[in-house]
This record gives sequence, C-alpha cells and structure tokens, in this order.
Amino acid sequence: MTSPLTTRRAFLGASVGTLALAGLTACSDPATSPQPSGRILPTDPLIAEYEKRRASSGATVANRLSAAPFKTSLQDQSLTTWGYDNSLNGPLLRAKTGDLLNVTVDNDLPEGTSVHWHGLALRNDADGVQGVTQEPIAAGGTYTYGFRLSHPGTYWYHSHFDTQRERALYGALIVEDPNETLDYDQEWVVILDDWLDGITGTPEEVVEELSAGMDMSGDMEGMEGMDHGSMSEDSSSGMPMKHMLMGAESDYLGGDAGDVKIPVHLFNGRPPAEPDTLDGKPGDRVRLRLINAAGDTAYRVGVPGQELTITHTDGFPVQPRQADAVVLGMGERLDVLVTLGDQAVPVLALPEGKTGHSYGIIHAGSNTALSGQLPQTLGGTVLDGSRLKAHESVLLAPRDPTRNHELRLTGSMADYDWGINGRRFDPANPFDGAFKLRLDERVRVTMTNDTDMWHPMHLHGHTFQLADNGARKDTVIVKPRQTIVFDFEADNPGQWLTHCHNAYHAEAGMMGVFSYIH
Repeated sequence: MTSPLTTRRAFLGASVGTLALAGLTACSDPATSPQPSGRILPTDPLIAEYEKRRASSGATVANRLSAAPFKTSLQDQSLTTWGYDNSLNGPLLRAKTGDLLNVTVDNDLPEGTSVHWHGLALRNDADGVQGVTQEPIAAGGTYTYGFRLSHPGTYWYHSHFDTQRERALYGALIVEDPNETLDYDQEWVVILDDWLDGITGTPEEVVEELSAGMDMSGDMEGMEGMDHGSMSEDSSSGMPMKHMLMGAESDYLGGDAGDVKIPVHLFNGRPPAEPDTLDGKPGDRVRLRLINAAGDTAYRVGVPGQELTITHTDGFPVQPRQADAVVLGMGERLDVLVTLGDQAVPVLALPEGKTGHSYGIIHAGSNTALSGQLPQTLGGTVLDGSRLKAHESVLLAPRDPTRNHELRLTGSMADYDWGINGRRFDPANPFDGAFKLRLDERVRVTMTNDTDMWHPMHLHGHTFQLADNGARKDTVIVKPRQTIVFDFEADNPGQWLTHCHNAYHAEAGMMGVFSYIH
C-alpha cells in the first residue's frame, strides 16, 4: 500500500540531497546573480551579515556529536536504536550568551541526517532542515554547525530528518546568562520522552500504520478508552493495528490527547523502574529546566504536595506564577523553581490523557527514600506557557503589524491528512504556499485550529509574543477550534519552517515555510 507519508519518506530518503543541492546552490553567487524567486536563501550574503550583528563574547565553545546505532535496554528488553554518543540522552551542551557554538556532527547512521537547534534565533544556514536550509549530512559524512548564541535560556537540539527524533537523536542545550539575576542553589535539566523504538516497533512502522487513517464511520459506542493496539485490524484497510491509540482524552488539551500507544515514558533516558536522582539539601531552591522531547505526548509535571514557581517558558522570562503542576506540549520548555523540604520528593511527569508515568527523585535530608505511593493525578492550579505573561524586560516594543498571515490547521484522524490551510507540505516543492515576509516587518499570525486534535505549533528561527502581552515563545499549544494570535519581528533573514511538533502530524504534512523575500 502506498500512502502520502510513505511516499514522502521514500522521496526524502532517495532524493532530498539532490533537492537541497539544487535549491541551495541554484544562486551560488547571489551578489552577482539575482535570485529569480526573490527569496533570501541560506546562501544569501545577508545571512552572514546578520550573523555578524549578533553580540559576541569572543569565546568559542566546541563540541562533537556522533550519530550512530547503539545497543541498550529498557523495561528489561534489549534493543538497538539510534542516538548521539551511544546514549538515550544526547550530551548536555552548555555555553553562554554571545558565544560562538561550533558542533561537529559525525554521521555513522545508515542514512542521511541533520541537526536542528530548537528555539534558537540563529543563522539560517545552521537551522538543520533538510531540503530547506541544508543538504543532509550523508551516511559516513561529517558536518560542522557554527553560530552565535544570541539569547540565554533552556533549548534543545534534535535530528530534523524524517522520524529520527523518535529514537534518541536529541539532547539539551543550555545557554547561560552571564548576568543571571534568578536566585537558585542548583539546577536539574530534565528531558521527557515517549518511547517505543525497539519495544513495540519502530517510528517508521508507526508512520506506516497511521498513514492509513482511521475509519470514523463505524459504531464507536463502547470503544472509549480502548487503544488501537488491542484491535486486530483496521476495518477500512485490513492492516493490523498495533500502534494507534484511541480513547486518550484530556479536558486540558480539549479532547483527544494523542495518536500513538506508548509502552514506556522516560525521564532523562530512564524508565520508572530506574529513576534518575538529584542530591540536594533542605532549603535548597532547585531550578528545574523541563524539556518535552516526545513525539506524541504532552506531560503534566509537578512535585506532589509542593508549589512550583514558573519563571521561564521557551527560554524567555515570564511574570512569575505559582502552580501545582505545569503542562508541556512537544517541543516546549518550562523553567520552574521548587524549594526543598527535609525529605526526598519526586518530580513526577504524567502523560496527559494517557496511561503511565515517569519520574525522578530529589534527595533532601537524611531520608533518601520516597514516602508513600506516587499519585496518579496532579491537580490544583495547572498552567502551561500559553497562559503566562511575558516579563516586562522581554516585551516586544508596541507596534502595529505591517504584515498579517492567517494559518488554519487542517486535517483529521480519518485520513491522517494533517496540513496548514488545507495543504500538506510537499518536500519536492517546499516553498509552495509559503508565507512571505520582508526584513524589519512586524508580523502578526492568526492561527486557528480547525481540527479535533490539539497541536503544539513551532516556529523556527524566531520567538513570538502571544497576544495581550502573553509569553515570548517558539512553540505553543493550539487546542481544537481555538485561535491563537501572536506577533514576531522579522529580524532574521532566511527560510524558516513552521510546523506541528507532533512528529507524526509533521511527517503527514502539517508544515509550512515563512519565507523572507527581497
């Protein structure tokens, strides 16, 4: 059976190098040869010119990543997956604002790859999107990313090639602020992930299954709470149903919580049977840098019985808010503070609307063991990044928009035809339907979700500000039938992807390009 998703994957695997080469070198000397499209491509001299304008500390931080298959075990099951430096969590990269980050990537995978630096306003030719900003790093090849870090915060990096991120090709990137004013004693970087590779199947098998869609015409009575893994086959295609999830419901997310059955949830690469730990002492203020690296799962995170103070979302400070728990969509980050008492406490992550959990333990005082059972719910005041207000220090200057774009999120589970404005992204024509803009414009985006699913929408190369002095973000939850309005400054020339950070929705086509033109 041939589907749009499998066709897209076959195209990418066989032809994306040719596509990228043609697109990025067609105007190899833009200074002397005008670009017929008028687009500011990653090869345009403006990219280097704007990079030079970024503040520089004069320091260079060099790192090396090896992307390769490796063997590990989860849930007492041996498996082979792909990761950076043979780890379920890639190396933690650290640098300071203004540093030049140089990362050399050795590709020891059997196929091409690329690395995207999620949330960073960086030079366009380092954004790591195959077919749009670079050629893939060929199997056996090496490539060095180099860019200045213009803003502090909690960020992460991951493969942007097909479904590779749904293995272990990701890691945290912390950009430290030399002038940090936030008061805390220590920090814990936490990466959350939903894992299935090598346990119930592979990400590619999930894509293949989902691409068939789901027959919504049958009688659904009595099927609430049933996952598709318990069904023998999809009646519309005769295809065995192993991975599709049905009945995952979240009032917080506005209904359907996700598409995929997840066998294990990870906290810093560890399953619940082997929780990660942090040593503290009573009275310590711990900064938790929370990162959701999952493909299909939002997480509700809290420290049972203790309040969290939310200080940042997606790297930018917010007006501090107290909450009992926070929700992170895929791709989002939240920084929270927690003050330790005199006993061990769990940092609990519950998959929103799904079963299971992951957690870590902060040791404090003489008792390092948790008391009692982990709760199955986290209630009280629950917030996410879309419900926060930007700190006054990072508010965009008041300005009327000079360009408006309307993005409607479209598609359904029935045909698994996720897209933007009714169009599914075509890697053979990445600029088809692109959203044009020019340098120095104030861009207003009105994003309406016409679907029955929630979508964590991400914009590359920029941060936007949500309406009414809302938080500065690069990824935001858009619930079913909800409209989100945000502004951003067109101050970073190039070609920038916007997409749903549900890996399977993006793979199906919920992607587009914000395209700078001369």
